[in-house]
Order: sequence, then C-alpha cells, then structure tokens
Amino acid sequence: MSTTADGEQGATVPGGSGRVVVVGSANVDLVVDVPRHPGGGETILGGELRRNPGGKGANQAVGAARAGGADTTFVGALGHDDAADLLLASLDRGGVRTDLVERVDAATGTALITVSPDGENAIVVAPGANSHVTVGAAQAERIAAADVVLAQLEIPLDVVRAAAAARRPGALLVLNAAPSRELPDDVWAALDVLVVNEHEAADLAGATDDADPSVLAGLLLERVPAVVVTLGGEGSLVAERRPAGHLLTTVPAIAVEAVDTTGAGDTFCGVLAAALARGADLPDAARLAAAAGALAVTRPGAQDAVPDAADVVALAERAANPDRPT
Repeated sequence: MSTTADGEQGATVPGGSGRVVVVGSANVDLVVDVPRHPGGGETILGGELRRNPGGKGANQAVGAARAGGADTTFVGALGHDDAADLLLASLDRGGVRTDLVERVDAATGTALITVSPDGENAIVVAPGANSHVTVGAAQAERIAAADVVLAQLEIPLDVVRAAAAARRPGALLVLNAAPSRELPDDVWAALDVLVVNEHEAADLAGATDDADPSVLAGLLLERVPAVVVTLGGEGSLVAERRPAGHLLTTVPAIAVEAVDTTGAGDTFCGVLAAALARGADLPDAARLAAAAGALAVTRPGAQDAVPDAADVVALAERAANPDRPT
C-alpha cells in the first residue's frame, strides 16, 4: 500500500517492478455450447465437446503475463495426467513461469462448462489437485519478491493465508473472491484489494443480489481498503477508503460482440494485478483491465481467449479518446 495526497493508504505500488505471483487453481475445461442452460432435472442436447486449459488461477496468470505484460509466476498443483500437460503447455505459451507448479497424486482439476448463445456460461468445478496447492519455501521466496500477489477461492483458504504471510511489506494482496465463500477475520485483515462480481459482493456483504453496487461496495469497505465490483456489460465500480469518505469511480464497459464470457473475469483480474504491479492506481488499472476483458469475450475459451498486451493498450487508448483519429 502507498500513502496518497490526502493521507489515506491507496492500492498502489510506487516504483513497482511489474512482478506478479498468482496463487490459485488450474483446471481442464470441458465445454459444451447449449441452446440454453438446463433447468433442474432437465436434459438437453448441446454441441461438440471442447477441452480447453482453464482454472481461475491459471487463467489469471496468463492474463497478467500475456495481456498485462507482467513478469508472472503461477503457484499451483497439477496431477500426473495429460490434462496437466495441456495446462503446462498453455501457461508456457502465455509467458508464465511454471517452475513452482507442483505435481501431486490427484487428478488435475476439471471444470464442466455450458455456454449459451449469448456467451453466458454456467460452471461446476471438481477441484482435484487444486485441493493440494501449497506455499513451501521456494514459493514463499518468489512471493516475497513480487509486487502483487493475486489469489482466488478455488484453493484452500490456508494457502491464501500462507501467500499473505509471505509477501513483502508494500506489496499488495489482491483476492478475487470466487467462488464466493465466507471469509474469516484474519483473511479479511490481510487483504489490500477485493475483486468480486455483484453476486459475490452481495454474498460477502450479507445483502441481496438486487442491492445497489455502491451500497455493496460501501459495506465491503468496512472490511477491506479497496474493492472492485465487476458489473458485466455495465463495467465495474472501484471503491476506495478515504479519510473524508469513500471514493467511488465508475469504469464503463467497452462495447463488443460477446462470443464466450468464460475467461473475461479472469483476464480482467490478471491485467488489474499486472497494472498495479507497475505502479498504476486502482481506477487506471481497472480501465486497462476492462479493455482486456472486452477483447477476451470476443473469442472462445479462457486462456486461449486472452489478448496480447499491445492490443489491450490500443483498445484502452481508443476507449479513453473516442474522438481521436485511428
């Protein structure tokens, strides 16, 4: 954290070197296009089965490296199977350091995903090897050298605690609290930035899904210094504590034709972490992340849909200066 002009701690890393460590899950995604998501007890016919590299942690690592341009290490666990080989190859293509990924005696995590014609997805995850992620001495040493540590909740909470304990003073711990679960007080106390969608925000705030995002953000700021609430096609809301009150910044979405939203949120998180690691403030990091997420939804898949950093910067600049000739 850094001190802003008004004396409050802000979610920035001044002089950051752009190093990110992502601690999280890696899954093989089994994806089927469907005319609509089935209801309870219902069977429907879908399209051909696709087998893609995924998992929130691995997706976010590729997002930070490829779309965010950060020096990115992934800390996770894989089985001794061909799904693990698929994931390692994808991480390598994405420019992610994989030397600290452990191989364990469990099946690589698997996600079952249905995608409707409007690009919306429904996901069920079998954690497998993700339940065996650990932060040992080698992982802790790499975390201690990072500017931003990014974690999610497809791994045990004790791993999030260990990652928080290993980070250096001044580094940020960013938690994408997905899938939503109750967080104990010590985890709340360790967080610098919380990233959630509207449903996760409502769960953590103890509110209803129809609550206004600004109200949800205000409730969450009682527990964490900064919050980003992603709002899908409506963009995102960045909320930060200030001595005179909460500072709220609306980051608009960039209009695109969605093909598959599976990896959009993870790409957003990865680029957000990468920008923070280079010293960007939270609203600017969210604007860059919005451009990355917009590009990601125009392509099928999760890691395969992550755009290149140059394309992300170009779209962000066009969005910020719509009247500038291209």
